[in-house]
Amino acid sequence: MDSTAITTGTEEKTWGGGNQPFKASYGKMMMWFFIMSDALTFSGFLAAYGFSRFKFIESWPIADEVFTHIPFYHGDPQPMIYVAFMTFILIMSSVTMVLAVDAGHKMQQNKVAWYMFLTIIGGAIFVGSQAWEWATFIKGDFGAVETRGGQILQFVDNEGKRVALADFTTASETERTAHERKNGLWFRDEGTLPTYTMADVKAGFLANDDVLIRTQVINEEGEKTVLTRAESMKKIEEGVMTVEGANLVHNEYGSRLFADFFFFITGFHGFHVFSGVLINLIIFFNVIIGTYEKRGHYEMVEKVGLYWHFVDLVWVFVFTFFYLV
Repeated sequence: MDSTAITTGTEEKTWGGGNQPFKASYGKMMMWFFIMSDALTFSGFLAAYGFSRFKFIESWPIADEVFTHIPFYHGDPQPMIYVAFMTFILIMSSVTMVLAVDAGHKMQQNKVAWYMFLTIIGGAIFVGSQAWEWATFIKGDFGAVETRGGQILQFVDNEGKRVALADFTTASETERTAHERKNGLWFRDEGTLPTYTMADVKAGFLANDDVLIRTQVINEEGEKTVLTRAESMKKIEEGVMTVEGANLVHNEYGSRLFADFFFFITGFHGFHVFSGVLINLIIFFNVIIGTYEKRGHYEMVEKVGLYWHFVDLVWVFVFTFFYLV
């Protein structure tokens, strides 16, 4: 047998650039490599969150008490309702992406465009909802007191319902010199003044006998521990500052680690969704102008669909870790 024929036969069985392993194009393979590496990144973040949560399980915020808001609704708290709505919208956008890919296989340009448009709308609603949730989380509702050891003290009435600082505290007048050219930058590196000082809170607390302190320690019933009036009066003396809302330093809901992980992990996922929306927009306009019709296939829609399904799947795990467990 000719040695040239043997060599040629061997080369045809290797990936010399002309073959497609697993019947996948180079672009699809690279998308799968990216998804796998990104999945490992999210896995590391969620594993760190899980470790931190179970290390401080007795003082971790209860999700049902944190995520209780619905836009334009200010009645009784509705735990998890709006977060469930966000999740539903994102999952439905994954369904419309599947339909867009299927329409692409059938070379149906109009259907691809419509389903891509619905996917973009769903992603935009999710990103906007997450931005609103962040703003609400940062602002807070009730306020709390932080002790020297970093513990959070919340306030409740005799029935165990949360009481806001504004319900029993009157803000005293604070004086801060306004910045003028003649007096220099007096408060250049100082943060904003709190609405209420510790003196205001202590005075209001002592004047209202029906207000009790609830610590961030979770008891055997799975609820935060409420102190008696006598214990509350003793505990309030440990307070050193008031806390309103949450940021990377202070957190009125409980452990500051919860806020750190919440901002980082949901923000990282939100960045993925926002990037996906932008990519989908580019693909959508290419569909409209007939780019993929000219190519004879809609593989680009399929590749961006893989990314979008990955983003949706990651949110299922984020949703479970932060809101359900």
